[in-house]
Amino acid sequence: MSMFCYQCQEAAKGTGCTVRGVCGKTSDVANLQDLLIYTLKGISIYNLEAKKAGVNNERADKFVMESLFATITNANFSNQDFTNRVKEALEIREEIKTQLKNENVNLEADLHDSALWYDDTREGFEAKAREIGILSTENEDVRSLRELMIYGVKGMAAYAEHAFVLSHKKQEIFDFMQKALVATTKDDLSVDELVALTMETGKYGVEVMAMLDEANTSTYGNPEITKVNIGVRNNPAILVSGHDLKDFEQLLEQTKGTGVDVYTHSEMLPANYYPAFKKYDHFVGNYGNAWWKQDKEFESFNGPILMTTNCLVPPKASYKDRVYTTGVVGFDGLKHIEGKDGAKDFTEIIELAKKCDAPQEIEKGEIVGGFAHNAVLGLADKVVEAVKTGAIKKFVVMAGCDGRMNSRNYYTDFAEQLPQDSVILTAGCAKYRYNKLNLGDIGGIPRVLDAGQCNDSYSLAVIALKLKEVFGLEDVNELPIAYNIAWYEQKAVIVLLALLHLGVKNIHLGPTLPAFLSPNVANVLVENFGIAGITDVETDIEKMVL
Repeated sequence: MSMFCYQCQEAAKGTGCTVRGVCGKTSDVANLQDLLIYTLKGISIYNLEAKKAGVNNERADKFVMESLFATITNANFSNQDFTNRVKEALEIREEIKTQLKNENVNLEADLHDSALWYDDTREGFEAKAREIGILSTENEDVRSLRELMIYGVKGMAAYAEHAFVLSHKKQEIFDFMQKALVATTKDDLSVDELVALTMETGKYGVEVMAMLDEANTSTYGNPEITKVNIGVRNNPAILVSGHDLKDFEQLLEQTKGTGVDVYTHSEMLPANYYPAFKKYDHFVGNYGNAWWKQDKEFESFNGPILMTTNCLVPPKASYKDRVYTTGVVGFDGLKHIEGKDGAKDFTEIIELAKKCDAPQEIEKGEIVGGFAHNAVLGLADKVVEAVKTGAIKKFVVMAGCDGRMNSRNYYTDFAEQLPQDSVILTAGCAKYRYNKLNLGDIGGIPRVLDAGQCNDSYSLAVIALKLKEVFGLEDVNELPIAYNIAWYEQKAVIVLLALLHLGVKNIHLGPTLPAFLSPNVANVLVENFGIAGITDVETDIEKMVL
């Protein structure tokens, strides 16, 4: 076994990747990621003590957040990046130790090894990584809860970083991420205490998504119901994927008047819904589908591609020279755009675009989105009336992620076979399994209401809570809402934990349950929250909808 990773839905054989990640991650990178998480625990041990002493190391807060994000599936595949991050982590940890000594605080006794270990050689990194991997926690249930919490804070860190670049942050979110990391070093915590901490992770998941919603809407306006073009024009162009709206804004500004068009891909699709971006006449629309199809769609696009966040598929040689990364994204051999004080210069990408052919057309038409909470609540009277008259009998939340497995065709079939009096609420790239189907509308209300990115699952929660209030219900679970959520990576984990914190029960999760849930931990979720997997479309529609 040269590595062990089971943090995503595509874990090999449903148990874990042991030679190479299904995502394309090599064993050396997987091990360096484990080591980075380990060093983040050491930083957090010291940094939480420093905060008690009145010392707030903002560099540490930012570094922990960004490093957690960098280890998310499909974000960064670069051995060099993670080697550099481990070195910087050790430097920051020693910096905080010095600050504590200056405050006459000495914590050297009985500290966890993550706060003490030090090496500055590649060989030392490799040796340590083999010692401290996921399986080094022998108790299966403790390991499961620790990893569930870590994957939750990885997702939390991603959303916190999106907000951070828009100048929105909350110290309590930084502090909780570090508290959770430290908790995974404590062998004296009971399973019940770990379960409580996992539920607390959900609480901060709600907070971080609310913060990001505020960051996005206060900066770019509330998403509007929008018809998005999925065809192409005959101009050279740049394709932008990922989730970072700040990067997208800067690129749009820098491409004004250049003759270069801009398109979104995958999780950047919801940028089309924001009022602030509609003023750019060279912003054409969306090109392609979910992240996993990029190996074909990046090929046919012809122009350069900017990856602002995950999800990156290891690029093929035929288009590798046209792919640029920025932020926490990394892949050895790709050009990386650095930023200074939040500002980025995309000149190199723009100049390359001018030399490229226009995108090859792969489809025509429009898709409709922009049904975030503000837009849907604007339709509240219409929605309530449709429910009261029986025109709408069920809402089905089909948010989450898409992925490569053929079993995900289930979600297309599920959407097609839903009764005509049901409406799909979606967010995240799971939508690409059904957002181009002709499912019609109910009294002018489209049967697929797309709220946006995976973080916009918060909008779906806001909508549910508002409907609960409007109908005068005591419990959100009394609403005619079913949850059939697809997951892939760690941002979906924090969304799930956030929904559990809000009291949502009977969520169906697929296409498979997480490999990191031990049988006992899975039973806790089943017994307390009604978490279940999926079966076949007909059975599940009867169970969830009819």
